[in-house]
Amino acid sequence: MHLLEERIQYKFRNPLLLAEALTHPSVGHEKQRRYFDNQRLEFLGDAVLQLVVTEHLFARYSEAGEGRLTTRRSRLVSREALKVHAAKLDLGRYLMMGRGEETSGGRARDSTLADAFEALVGAIFLDSDLETVRHFILEEMRADFERLEEEPLEINPKGQLQELLQAISPRSPVYEVLAQEGREHEKTFSVRVVWEGRVLGEGTGRSKKLAETAAALIALKERRWKLNESTVA
Repeated sequence: MHLLEERIQYKFRNPLLLAEALTHPSVGHEKQRRYFDNQRLEFLGDAVLQLVVTEHLFARYSEAGEGRLTTRRSRLVSREALKVHAAKLDLGRYLMMGRGEETSGGRARDSTLADAFEALVGAIFLDSDLETVRHFILEEMRADFERLEEEPLEINPKGQLQELLQAISPRSPVYEVLAQEGREHEKTFSVRVVWEGRVLGEGTGRSKKLAETAAALIALKERRWKLNESTVA
């Protein structure tokens, strides 16, 4: 069994499909002759991902309108998100690519990894069926869907706050837990976000992440760092 098959817990009936999914176009370019690569599978995998994620969001968020569903889907299937999944599977390690591409850092390139993940999805779909590839995708994206619950807004408050502050100073905001109350499965966390010695906001939530998000939202609303900008080094 291929090491990658062990990682994804799926055994290909047609190993050539896996080989095709893992072949970067640079192989053919370097050999200067026609050679199969993962571009066609990437095209197919992109469509399969869109379908599975769309179907899941449609069922999970019955009250959400088209705009919100589209934004959430974009967040889940963005190049950045797919690159993370590829890195988790260590796809770069298994790719076949030209020497020049590899030398220039191709195995870690965001677009290469995202494309390889889409190609892998396409290969699994062709080798099995929609139900099998749906199971693979939803398992891989389980944590992403959970984050949608924890950060339901179409912005990422913590990320937006960090971007705003780093435009002023290289120092990042720090989230401090002030208290946690309640029984093990019913805890409420209180968190504050601090930057340059100034408390920018405080928030509460049923988890640390939710409390941090709430604190970041308060900080974005009150913009207390504006009082400090003129004194930041």
